[in-house]
Amino acid sequence: MSYALQYQCLCAAGYNIPAKAAGDVMALQQVRWYICTSTSAYLPQGKLQGKGLLCDWLSSGPAHSQQRPRVLLLSPSPADVPEFCCCPGAQLMSPSPASHQPLLYSLYTYDCVATSSSTTMVKFADDTVVMGLILANNLEEIKHLENWCQENNLLLNVSKTKKLIVDCSKKQERHYQPVMINGTTVERVDSFRYIGVHISQDLSWSRHTNSLAKKARQRLYHLRHLRDFRLPSKVLQNFYTCTIESILTGNITVWFENCTKQDRQALQRVVRSAERITHTELPDLQTIYYMRCQTKARRIVKDPILPNNRLFSLLTNTERLKSSFYWQAIRALNQGN
Repeated sequence: MSYALQYQCLCAAGYNIPAKAAGDVMALQQVRWYICTSTSAYLPQGKLQGKGLLCDWLSSGPAHSQQRPRVLLLSPSPADVPEFCCCPGAQLMSPSPASHQPLLYSLYTYDCVATSSSTTMVKFADDTVVMGLILANNLEEIKHLENWCQENNLLLNVSKTKKLIVDCSKKQERHYQPVMINGTTVERVDSFRYIGVHISQDLSWSRHTNSLAKKARQRLYHLRHLRDFRLPSKVLQNFYTCTIESILTGNITVWFENCTKQDRQALQRVVRSAERITHTELPDLQTIYYMRCQTKARRIVKDPILPNNRLFSLLTNTERLKSSFYWQAIRALNQGN
């Protein structure tokens, strides 16, 4: 494997390595030594073999080598991910155990994938979503996940597991077979919160926007108190950006374009209230949305390795697609050029 590819594998695994270390043979070997020695104590033997470039590279590394790095400095980054800095004569400083847990968990669950072409398994940290078509009440994918967890000494928390069915047909409500995990029936809900976004069974965003508006209005109370203390408008604006705007614009590229007019007006009323409190002009949500779309779209277009890079060439003409992030991102890029 070339050193440039080794550098890309480490970056994809969540390690922040300076770009100047991509061609440094010694630096990459030292990074490999540390990861191998820190993961060998937690992962079963043979767990990484045949699981991809990064796993093959690590599994063939010097897991029990006694040669210590001499020019490598490790320090925990704010996101609890080791940050590697090469500096001559530095000593090896072992980060906290939590710093390499994301990599260990990613490697441990690397082979937990969907077995059917109609099913997708989405993993984010320790949250796993099984998403697929319901074909004749086929629940084999759930059983496969349950068996995988048993074989790998992991436990599914059934009390936190929810079932959401999206049925856009206008026919009479169908009856679906209940999902069973370890003999316990999984609760069916009409919406659930995943990575900060409320997803409803009717694919509407009213519940999500209502939740955002309620949380943002609560923060306005603190903004009014700061105004009563006669703080400068710049300080009030910074407080709004950090505590209120960050709530209103969380994952905005996913849901904003599909919101109803009433939902957008409810969110915009919070912005107008903040403008009256701070006596400054604040950016509206529509402007922030287009800016976020342009930024994210440019980042995706520049990286052909990303799986959603090919989605920018879609020609399908549907109303739901026109309101999706990709369609709006392409429109924002065209307007920006």
